[in-house]
Amino acid sequence: MRLFEKRDARFEVLRDAESLSARAAELFLSIARRSVTTRGDFIVALSGGSTPKALYERLARDAADDSVWPRTQVFWSDERCVPPDDEESNYRMANEALLSRISVSRENIHRMRGEDYPETAAADYSAVVGKILASRSLKFDLILLGLGEDGHTASLFPHSPALEEREKLVAANWVEKLEASRLTFTVPLINRAVNVLFLVAGEKKREALRAVLSDTADPREYPARFVQPSNGQLQFLVDEAAAIGLDEKGS
Repeated sequence: MRLFEKRDARFEVLRDAESLSARAAELFLSIARRSVTTRGDFIVALSGGSTPKALYERLARDAADDSVWPRTQVFWSDERCVPPDDEESNYRMANEALLSRISVSRENIHRMRGEDYPETAAADYSAVVGKILASRSLKFDLILLGLGEDGHTASLFPHSPALEEREKLVAANWVEKLEASRLTFTVPLINRAVNVLFLVAGEKKREALRAVLSDTADPREYPARFVQPSNGQLQFLVDEAAAIGLDEKGS
């Protein structure tokens, strides 16, 4: 494992995707246990994608009986506008890989209603977030994020309208290249988090990762660059395939 810091973020480069998921599980549980000890519960936002799925499967396999789960509140940082049983649903993936296999209360699982009209679903989810995190100043203990080949994170895609949103917690975001709407946390909500953890694996993510590390890339072109927690910890777990060409200065 190699460590370096760049743009007020901590980077850990792991050998491969398996090592990355093992380290992600270690960090996830460490943050969860600390949150339960200090605040009484753990509030997390999950993400979609193959790399997070490997994390969820590892947690279900190795930590299914952990004492943090009954005190965990689960959210999602984004969702496709599909029903919860659709194979494209981020909720369905996380539920099958993790949530149905651990002792988290179903009342503590708060999915985005992708089957509803997007603007309504976003407003309703904002209300749920606002209610449950009111005493936390809207700060999630942990937000998990991925990085797309185009530099998007959550469903904040390049040059999409939600990048300009500064008031809403959750937005319905029309993504032109997909010709579809997505539901997504907004930049201000993400940047309130106590911990933000990016999971980045594979050589196809290499170019986007270099841009995110750059001091000059346009964040509207590479939206993950907007993620800069105001009073939280930003961490990247990256495998060697994605990190090739990066030195300790992040160039």
